[in-house]
Amino acid sequence: MTLKICVAQLNFVVGDMAGNAQKIIDCATAAYQDGARLVLTPELSLCGYAAEDLFLRPSFIQACDDALKTVSAALSGLKGLHVVVGHPSGGDERTRSVSVQRRFNMASVVCEGQVVASYAKRELPNYQVFDERRYFVAGNQPCVFDVAGTKVGLLICEDAWFDAPAADAKAAGAELLAVINASPFHVGKGDEREQAMRSRVQATGLPLIYAHLVGGQDEVVFEGRSFALNANGALAGRAPSFEVATFTVDVTREQATQAPSSGGSAKIHLSSDVAEDGSLEADLWHALVLGVRDYIGKNGFPGALLGLSGGIDSALVLAIAVDALGADNVRTVMMPSPYTAEISWVDARDMAKRMGVRYDEVSIVPEFEAFLGSLKADFEGTQLDTTEENIQARIRGTLLMALSNKFGSIVLTTGNKSEMATGYCTLYGDMAGGFAVLKDVAKTLVFKLARWRNAHDPYGTGTDPIPERIITRPPSAELRPDQTDQDSLPPYEVLDEIIARFMENDQSSDDIMAAGFARADVEKVTRLIRINEYKRRQSPVGIRVTHRSFGKDWRYPITNKFRA
Repeated sequence: MTLKICVAQLNFVVGDMAGNAQKIIDCATAAYQDGARLVLTPELSLCGYAAEDLFLRPSFIQACDDALKTVSAALSGLKGLHVVVGHPSGGDERTRSVSVQRRFNMASVVCEGQVVASYAKRELPNYQVFDERRYFVAGNQPCVFDVAGTKVGLLICEDAWFDAPAADAKAAGAELLAVINASPFHVGKGDEREQAMRSRVQATGLPLIYAHLVGGQDEVVFEGRSFALNANGALAGRAPSFEVATFTVDVTREQATQAPSSGGSAKIHLSSDVAEDGSLEADLWHALVLGVRDYIGKNGFPGALLGLSGGIDSALVLAIAVDALGADNVRTVMMPSPYTAEISWVDARDMAKRMGVRYDEVSIVPEFEAFLGSLKADFEGTQLDTTEENIQARIRGTLLMALSNKFGSIVLTTGNKSEMATGYCTLYGDMAGGFAVLKDVAKTLVFKLARWRNAHDPYGTGTDPIPERIITRPPSAELRPDQTDQDSLPPYEVLDEIIARFMENDQSSDDIMAAGFARADVEKVTRLIRINEYKRRQSPVGIRVTHRSFGKDWRYPITNKFRA
């Protein structure tokens, strides 16, 4: 006999309990009609992940409780169907105050109108973007339930990265591990998950199904990529990445005991389809597109607006925005200054035409001259410096925000991680906006992504969208005559590697210099990172694609005299 299990790899919205519940109901009903008798939804699927301090509100927990009852009642007529639903639970109703409430990160198994089993997450992550110990207390009991003669051990995300929860589930009789998850994407995370789960099945001798969330939530993206492993660690199936999907796994029980393998004596076998893995650039592209689409869509913005400069960063943001939203929902504005090169106009017009977006030109020369006139007396006797450069950037930011206010479209900023790290950006200027698409994308990756997008058209919005000269031309802010980025910064290959070592991997300056980097470059870059924290605190939220981004991953004091 074959048991069919459906992983509901769905895109939920934080706080939309009614909408999330309906998605679960619809998916479970369709899966049942297709023969599934167990449906796995992701971690905290009823409320979305992560709800942050909404978890502290009793009314939020009550709304989740009500939504669980709605799901259970709606599926009560589907005989034999078990649905695992992730949700927060407030514990004892008598302690329903915020200060003493015992909240759990729960998974409930509903079947024929009843909650037949429940499980409280035991390992609560408190690192990187995770802050679960702020909201939940840990469970301490395994959960094993029976579906059509197969005993399923339930785990939630972090539990499966540790020995005890899975071992306890096996001791309680589990023949199969079902792990529901909400694990944010970063480059390489998919392979890390599969390897960690492979270690888990080899330690327990049990096959495992990993049910994962998909979608964007503020700065994090969940890429789906649910998968199944047999007891010997072999991949039995994998769902597509960055897509809503119903991932079906067939569970068959072997007729006779086989010889032990490296993973132990297998009693049941899993099989499914295997979606192909993408390249690093492909995964990054899909993550950025999904992050933009969900941030704008879930927050109800009618479209996006950005300043198109003729440079590579704004070109890349435009291509991402069009892939995410469609050309009709993206507007570009070229805002030339006295220092804008003719080729910048030409390349900006060319790219806008290739992408089919609205393109306008609004000169900032009159405003710049007006500012200089107003400040003439104060600036008497001084030399031109970054002050005048920043005035131009702030005029552009003001114009973009005015258009945003008038027409509702969100401003997408175009700065990258290299610039955010070193402060090579203008507060209230090019940092002004609502969403920072490239905030966690280093400049060297910007070039790679531009090349990748010109060679691929994953969303059918146009081939070769970025003019070659935009990619090959030396980057420049064009805020003074003959300016290039490398006038002020080390070569990007050097800069980005120092940033990665210092900021992402916590290497000391001495360690970085020992790896062959010049002392002057290391001291300059680490100093710039240190003194520009005040700017980053005022930057828009942006998409996280590395294991350490400027956001929840990076929590350094602005006022700080420590020097390593």
